[in-house]
Amino acid sequence: MNHQTIDDRNTALTIEDFAALRENLHEQRLFRREQLQQLSAEANAVPERQGAAHIEVRVRLAATARMVLTDVEAALDRMDQGRYGACHLCRGPIARERLMIVPQARYCARCQQVREAYR
Repeated sequence: MNHQTIDDRNTALTIEDFAALRENLHEQRLFRREQLQQLSAEANAVPERQGAAHIEVRVRLAATARMVLTDVEAALDRMDQGRYGACHLCRGPIARERLMIVPQARYCARCQQVREAYR
């Protein structure tokens, strides 16, 4: 087993972690693209028989899917550029546990809390 790490701190990602995270992001990208295609097809199917609530749900789902897709693609770009796992605010490492749960995370837990407190 290779124990080489991306970052030498206690939040380090192993090469295996990095590969698993990349695969997860690729799967998420595929899922979101398929979801957007399906939502688009539904919108074009029988629009006159769809109620306002159904249309609103579909619009919100599509907006969320586009947002997540953007975040996933940005995370893949950061991987390719060698910047993956660094917080966008404090530049410190994002904890391994956080990345395993939210692989597209841009911020460490502390900075994410700060951002949410100012919303």
